Amino acid sequence: MASDVDDCIIVGAGPAGLTAAIYLARYYLKIRLFDCGTSRASWIPTSHNHAGFPDGINGNELLARMREQAEKYGAVVEPKRVTDLAKTGETFVVTCDDEEYKARSVLLATGVVNNRPEGIDDQLHDEALQRGLLRYCPVCDGYEVTDKKVAVIGTSDHGTAEAQFIRTYTKDVTLISPDGDHDLNEACSAQLDQAGIRRMAGPCGGYAIEDGQLAFETADGRMAFDSVYPALGSVIRSGLAEKLGAKLTDTGCIVTGDHQETDIEGLFAAGDVVKGLDQISHAMGQAGVAATAIRNRLAEQRPLRR
Repeated sequence: MASDVDDCIIVGAGPAGLTAAIYLARYYLKIRLFDCGTSRASWIPTSHNHAGFPDGINGNELLARMREQAEKYGAVVEPKRVTDLAKTGETFVVTCDDEEYKARSVLLATGVVNNRPEGIDDQLHDEALQRGLLRYCPVCDGYEVTDKKVAVIGTSDHGTAEAQFIRTYTKDVTLISPDGDHDLNEACSAQLDQAGIRRMAGPCGGYAIEDGQLAFETADGRMAFDSVYPALGSVIRSGLAEKLGAKLTDTGCIVTGDHQETDIEGLFAAGDVVKGLDQISHAMGQAGVAATAIRNRLAEQRPLRR
């Protein structure tokens, strides 16, 4: 067991966690950040809507720069996965397999994981992502599919909404059910008809890159597209907060106040685990608010002075 008590332990090393680490380290606090290496930002081939990078920046490069910046100011980054979280009195106990760490406060920046299309293997998935053939965030990169042939794998309200969003950028949009016939009410059907969005039944399978497009089977035969957006929902990684008894929304996001603190005193959360907007800028903004609130809370407990 680590004998020292950190001022704050951050769980998650995506844009939110790393931003908070930079802030907190520059407040001269003792910070430990756990990085299990699964930030969705690492999936981004090139982000073109991150302010300050007019020619875009690769997701892994952005994370590496932020990690270097946090470590420059004294944050300790540990390549470990947190397996449990508890609180004893005023002290948090963070467990990584058989190791335990203590902290006066904890920030959860664990994010979410997108649900992938079934039947697509890891190697093909990653190659398709890097080539822009598979995309998960139309808010981030809808501009990049301007006037291209695009498929949305999904159905119901969520699939309809994503297909309509992408219709902003191209006329050639097809909504394909992942499994069997579509589940569309009259309102969804009317919206799709009005937008000129085609729809096909599934199941989808047999994914492959063919002639520079992502191809797969549908109920109407094999189809190929310039880009494919899975609209299959996501898994919100709020399990640690739930173990501690923190309040969650009906969808599983962590409930926080204006300063990102949960209903567990000393437990904060930021980024997509709070609200799945899937935007780096939003996650970083929440992290700045959370870090400053953590600093002020710790200063109330004991003076922070040089």
